[in-house]
Amino acid sequence: MQVADKNRNARTIVVLSIICLVLQLALAPNVSIGNGHANFALVFVVSSAPMLSPGTAAVAGFVSGLLFDLSSTAPIGLMAFCLSVAAYALSYEGRERVPGEFGLAVARGAIADLGVSLVYHLAMLLVGQGGSFFDVIFLRALPTALLTFLFLLPFVFFFSRVRTSGPNLGSGVGGGGRLSRRGL
Repeated sequence: MQVADKNRNARTIVVLSIICLVLQLALAPNVSIGNGHANFALVFVVSSAPMLSPGTAAVAGFVSGLLFDLSSTAPIGLMAFCLSVAAYALSYEGRERVPGEFGLAVARGAIADLGVSLVYHLAMLLVGQGGSFFDVIFLRALPTALLTFLFLLPFVFFFSRVRTSGPNLGSGVGGGGRLSRRGL
């Protein structure tokens, strides 16, 4: 008998948001390379966007970016804008995603990570909160992207594996990972 758990995504996103918020406030300020710190708000967006509709993902990205902005000295709304655009793009593009594609999820996360980090730090340079162009790119944006990517990997791995297991294990597209009834 199959039981439909309609609240599974909602519970998953709430737990993920709490984990990422705690990590952003407790771990991110203490782990750095150069002047770059991990961005767990972006980790939340990349991990949760494929589970949400584009509009809901944009709102979730805005809220997580706003919490990031409130916990830093950056202009309010800059990261909120960056993350809402990234969440919308990731959720819109991720709707056709087959669950269990770890490599594709890592590539999408890396592209979003690098894009958001570059846009954010270049905007910080434009508003006068960065040093030189070299400092912004090589000591802030790239280390931030690297740290965020390293912390993103376990989340992407978990969600690419969890989403494949379910009631349709071993049946059709996306069910059961590599093994299916047709292609052992």
